Formats: sequence, C-alpha cells, structure tokens
Amino acid sequence: MWFQKSQEEALTELQVEASKGLSNEEVQKRREKYGENKLQEKKKKTLLQLFLSQLQDALIYVLLAASVVTLVVGEYADTVIILAVVFLNAAIGVIQENKAEKAIEALNKLTTPHSLVRRNGETTEINSTDIVPGDIVILDAGRYVPADLRLISSVNLQIEESALTGESVPSDKFFDKVFDENKIPLGDQANMAFMSTLVTYGRGEGVVVSTGMDTVVGQIAKSLNEEVDGMTPLQKRMDELGKTLGKLALGITILMFVIGFFQGRDLLDMLLTSISLAVAAIPEGLPAIVAIVLALGVTRMSKINAIVKKLPAVETLGSVNIICSDKTGTLTQNKMTVLKYYVYDQIKDVDINAKSIEVESETQEELIKSFVLCSDATSNEQESTGDPTEIALIVLGNRHGMAKDELNRLYPRIDEKPFDSDRKLMSTLNEEESGYRVHTKGAIDNILKISDKILIGGEVKPLTEDMRGSIMKASEEMSNAALRVLGVAYKDTEERISPEDMESNLTVIGFVAMIDPPRIEVKDSIASAHGAGITSVMITGDHKNTAVAIAKELGIAERIEQAMTGAEIDELSDEEFAKKINEYRVFARVSPEHKVKIVKAYKAQGNIVSMTGDGVNDAPSLKHADIGVAMGITGTDVSKGAADMILTDDNFTTIVAAIEEGRNIYNNIKKAVIFLLSCNLGEIVAIFISVLFSFAIPLLPTQILWVNLVTDTLPAISLGVDPGDDAVMKKKPRDPKESFFAQGAGVRAIIGGLLIGALTLLAFTIGLAERGVSLRDSMNAPDDVIVYARTMAFVVLATSQLFYSLTMRSETKSIFQVGIFKNKYLILSIIAGVVLQFGVITIPFLANAFKVHALPLNDWIIVFGLSLLPLIANEIIKIFMRMKED
Repeated sequence: MWFQKSQEEALTELQVEASKGLSNEEVQKRREKYGENKLQEKKKKTLLQLFLSQLQDALIYVLLAASVVTLVVGEYADTVIILAVVFLNAAIGVIQENKAEKAIEALNKLTTPHSLVRRNGETTEINSTDIVPGDIVILDAGRYVPADLRLISSVNLQIEESALTGESVPSDKFFDKVFDENKIPLGDQANMAFMSTLVTYGRGEGVVVSTGMDTVVGQIAKSLNEEVDGMTPLQKRMDELGKTLGKLALGITILMFVIGFFQGRDLLDMLLTSISLAVAAIPEGLPAIVAIVLALGVTRMSKINAIVKKLPAVETLGSVNIICSDKTGTLTQNKMTVLKYYVYDQIKDVDINAKSIEVESETQEELIKSFVLCSDATSNEQESTGDPTEIALIVLGNRHGMAKDELNRLYPRIDEKPFDSDRKLMSTLNEEESGYRVHTKGAIDNILKISDKILIGGEVKPLTEDMRGSIMKASEEMSNAALRVLGVAYKDTEERISPEDMESNLTVIGFVAMIDPPRIEVKDSIASAHGAGITSVMITGDHKNTAVAIAKELGIAERIEQAMTGAEIDELSDEEFAKKINEYRVFARVSPEHKVKIVKAYKAQGNIVSMTGDGVNDAPSLKHADIGVAMGITGTDVSKGAADMILTDDNFTTIVAAIEEGRNIYNNIKKAVIFLLSCNLGEIVAIFISVLFSFAIPLLPTQILWVNLVTDTLPAISLGVDPGDDAVMKKKPRDPKESFFAQGAGVRAIIGGLLIGALTLLAFTIGLAERGVSLRDSMNAPDDVIVYARTMAFVVLATSQLFYSLTMRSETKSIFQVGIFKNKYLILSIIAGVVLQFGVITIPFLANAFKVHALPLNDWIIVFGLSLLPLIANEIIKIFMRMKED
C-alpha cells in the first residue's frame, strides 16, 4: 500500500524524478497502458429497453395472453382496453426510471478539469484526463486533487475530505509520515491525497499512484455500477400475486374445458366461457391502479420535502426498520460551533441558538477578541469562508458583538506567524493604542508551554504548575466529551517584533471547546422512529469518541460498547459481522466499502434498510440500501444520483414523516388489492357455479371487463388515497415477507367474494323468475329473458362492489368510526359508478353494446337491496373482531 512507502520508495517504484517529472515519451507509454484519467460510466438503457423492462412482470404476461385470446375470438374492444392498461402502466414506469441513474455522471463532474504538473523539468497546466501514474502534481489552496497521490512534499497542507471520509474538518497532511499497519482508515492516511478532494490551506506536491477507476473515487464508481437487486417488497408481492393469478386463470380455463367436454357443450361456447372466467380471475386495472396510487403518493411526499425518484420506493419506506444515517451534515449541522469557553476556574456555556450574547467579564472579552483577531476566516449571515474551526470563532465573536471587520479596523494586523502543523500554533501581531499585541491560538498544551502568565479577573498573574494542571484537567474533560479544544494567549510589546519572537513569555487567557452539533429537531425524530419500531444507526468517518458523544445526545446509543470502528469491521468475516451487527448502533472511522458492508449485513438479517447521506462516500451504500436517501441542499450530485429519495430540506425529521407516508401508502394499496380480489372472486364464483351446474352464464366477458376497469377502478384508486391511520407510527414495521392476505385479509376477501358472487347469481335467478324461467332451465331460455336476467346480475355485481368499497377502509373500525364522508374521493367514485352503471343500462347504444336491458323501478329497488348485503355482512364481522380485540 502506498501509505506504507516513503516518498523516495514511491518515486523509485514509479520510476520518476521529482525535480523533472515524466518525459513526453514516457507519458505516452503510460497513457496507452493505463488509459485516460476518468471514470467509466455504465452503458445507459435506451427508452425501448426501459419500456420492455417494465413489461417483465407476471401479471403483465397474463394480461398480454388475455389480449391475444380476445383478439383471436374477435373481442376487439376487450383487446384494446387490456393493452391500454398494460401500456399505461409501462409508460409511468419509464418516466420515473428515466430520471434515475445519474450518479456516475455527477461523479465525473467532481473531477477537476485542469491540473498543474511537472513534466520535462517544467511546470505546466494540463487537462486532468491526461494525467498518468508517475506524474508529479503541484497542489495549492483552492485546487481539487486530480488523482490519488503519495505526497512528496507539503507545507501546512490541509485537504477537505468530508465527501470521502465524512469528517467535518479538513485533514492535515504530512509528506514524511510512513505507516506500518496494513489497514488504515482513509481519514488517517495523512501522507496521501485523493482524487476529487479539495485543498483548503497550504501547498504540496505528490506523485500520482492511481488514476481513473483505480482511485478511491473510482472504486466508488465501480460499486455504483454493480447490479443491485432492486425489487421492493411491493414488487415482490405483486410478482407473486401475478404468478398466482396467472396459474389460477390457466387452471380455471383447463377446468372449464374438462367440465364442458363431459357436459357435451359446444367447444366455441366453452372457449368464450373460459375467457369470461380468465377475465374474471385477473384484476386488469390492478397494475395501473398501483402505479397511480404510488404516483399520487410521490406527489404528496414532495409536499413534505421528500422527492422520490422511483415509484416502488414509496411503499418500501413503510417496511423500513433500520435507518443508517451518515453523521456529518445529516444528524449534525456540518459546521463547527463553540459550545463552551473557559477562563481560569470558570466554564461558560454558549447558547448556540442566540444571535446576541452579553460578555460577562473582561477576561472573557479578551479571550473572544484574541480568537477573532488571530483568525483568517470570514462569516456573516449570508456566507462563511475559510477553515471551519476559524469560522466557529468568528461566529462566536459576532454573537458577542465583536465583529471581525470592526476589530481589524481598531487593531490592524501588521504581521503574522502562520499556522504550522508541527507547532500547532498561529500568531498575529496587531497594533494597539499604546503599542502592539501578539495573539496566539492553538493546541492548549502547546499554548501552556510558551506561557508564563495568566489573565484572571482582568489581572495578569504568574502561571503556576497547579494552574497548568487545573487548565489541562478541564481541557481533558472536554476532549473526553468529544469536544475540540483550542487555547489562546497574548503578550503586549512596545515595539514591533519579528515572527520568531512572537511565541514566548505569553499570558494565557483560556480556551474554547467546539463540536459539529446535532440538528435541533433530530432527537425527537429518532425518538419517534424508535416508538415505531425503527432502529437508528450512525455511520461516520469521524473518530469513535466524537461519534459516540453525538449518538448519546441524540438517543442513538447509550454506551461506547455499542460503537465499532472500520478497523474492527475488517477483522470479521461477512458472516461473523452479520451475526453481530444488531449489537451496534455506531460505526466510526469507516470507508465507503465499510458502509456497503454494514448495509449488506443488516439486509442479511432480514432487515429493510434505509441509508441516508450527502457525500460521495455515501453513494455506494445509498445504492445498495433498500431505500437510499440523499440530502438535497448539502448533498453532492453523486449521492443524489445514487439515492431513491432526496430530502429537499436536508432534515432527518422528513425521513420519519416519509416512513409514515410510506406505511399509509402500503396500507392503502393493500386495501385496493383486497377489494379488487374480492370483487374478482365474486365474478369467478358466479360463473363457475353456473358452468358446474349447467346454468346459463350470468355475465359476458365485456360486462366483466366494464366492471373490472370502470366501476371497480374508481373506488380502488380512492381507497389508494384514503386518509392515513393516525396510529400507524405506533405499530412495528411490517414484515417485508408478509403477504397481502396476512392478518385475516385473505379470509375477508374470500367471504366478500363469496357474498358478491352468490348475490350476483341470486339476482340472475330473480331476473329469470320474473320472466317465468327457473335457473335450472336457463340454458334453454329465450335470448330476451337471458338478456334481462344478465342485466340484473350485471347491476348487482357492479353496485355491490361499489358499496362494498366503503367497508374496506378499515379492517376493524366501522364505517362510522372512520367517518363515512372523510374520504370524499371514495364517495364521489361510488356516485360516479352508480351513474355510469345507470347510463349503461338506460342509454340505448350503450345497452346494445353491453347486451343489457333497461330495468323498471321495482327491480332497481331489488338490486340495490341485494347490493348492500356484502357491506352489512362485513360490518357485522368487524363487530366480532373488535370484541375479540377487547
């Protein structure tokens, strides 16, 4: 590994002299060997490929088969209707899919277009894609690193690596460090610089060790290109349902032929009857209804700041029981903030929400003033620039009425001694009214080493060993609480002094303690998720102590034993890690590969996993999770491209709200599915019994299609947008393996279907009896009698299903408890369905098309009376279910 080699070893191995760089001839050879320095994108699917992929579903296969049969027998209207449903469903899917898979494109945009390199002994700017292993790259503040480098020189070099490591502050880099360990977290490889990271301070040089897909970012790109099983729990349920219905339709067709053969029926009649039953067995509108319900759910979720890129992802949210969240920028604010400051024997807590804070003593005022004057950053309400630690100090000054611009005007800086990573100090020389003052900030232990006095209560006193011990003890307590400590001191001088004389005989004032604080609203959201049976897990590139401190404050973890580092993960096999995964709540110092391993381990235990993040390093795990959630504001284009959902407000709370919406959407889809299957079972029962006992067929294929695609579809869609259950987040997540028919739903569907089917057959019998024909003699009845009886059956089938939809809104609550008019769409759809059914019966050309007859008033009363019975029966069943629950 390159971090284990010295700079001399790296240069020797790559056969290059640092002072000269590569020759043009050598560059050409290496470019032929290694290729261009860019990331490879996976071949995109064409619109046709996307469209065809939407048709790869068992239910769609059955519908296509049904359309072929209807075409063969000349039922062209049926063919058109079925194909319209199939193509509508596929078109909706293509529109959503076409918006996705932009991750690698975004990753390529992160690579810097031009770089400074040394070739043939001269420094020149070239296109970054032309860089090859062995090139000497020059780095300075503001430049992106164009490839993975082993540093060969550095001066106060700091690189912003949060996109790769998750750390909230820039990493210090040292060219002369060499590591003995085989595995070191990315954030600790201080002698390396990585592609797509940003130099924020200092300068340096490095030799290119990896380009393109061989870089750390390239490994992320490879992970993004991996094919991941994208089937959501809903898609799996729908696939299983489609296969079941397909087998049922095939079985019914074969059974009808066998029965018809033994009964001596005409084979063409039996073919038409079989089509009737096949059509009755398949809820033709179901794929379109599910797509529409999911699309409406996506629209609702966009109003709560959650943008869903793939329709099925909406429902998957309802199954989530693990939320793996990146710390920096997701759980925390991604900005260092001073929480406390210390002057001798006094600790002051800073209200981070207050815009204005009064200074309580002269010593505190001097502490803040020195910190602000000894900083290069700028910050106001609009924007901040510079090192995150210094920005935190400027913000502290602003809150205490000590703005940097005003202090610089009053006390102009005339000289400075820049920060050095060996000294861990920075000093400035500023003019004062009676002379000059040195302000020095840095590591508190180093500040104490160069100080011999201390400011207490506005007076300068000698710094004793006891005082040093007291200051260090307070500092260590804050460091143990994962706070970053920074000390400050000063000295007055009558004349201007050189930088070499600045850092000696100082007067220590105190120190500040800072951290990247948690988002204010996150703690309540985590508690809400916990109450819904959802476990929150923190994944971060930060150090273990820092991560655990934040996790404790947020209620994610209780003790440090619940934390694991990336190095500890590497010691376990995938199987061992998966077995232990549930013991941990915090994963620290992890790499992108670790994040994917964590997600896979949770999934191996049967969990439905949501991963949230905003950095490039989060992209692979976002893609491998069941639901990848990217931050819309702070998130990189790479993370957004890999995610299934984007939060436009970067708010963890929105994830919990989205999960609640996802649960309600699944419940609504389940209501629609059970409703449709009850209705279709009713159709099967009516036709099957008629064939079995040699009765006339009570319904024609066209009539069944009308009911399935029109009068069923409107209530089904309305059930899909039913108002959410208030108690949905008080229940545990749904088992992803749970079928649509769990918890008694299957029994209710069968009871509803048997009732609808029996009443349809009863209406057919009444219609025959009114014309003096018995059901047993119906095979020989005149055509006008059969048409009239079928009209009665047709109306009862349609209206009983419309009324039955009212009782499907809740499994246990009565229609009065849920509120009859609470779902206005359902009421309107029932009214519309009745009006449409009335129109089909009474408008002559429609009546002729559907082969029905107008009914007199007394028959309308009979059919409406029969149609209410399934609704009443199900409400009575609910009474017994509520009694059982109590």
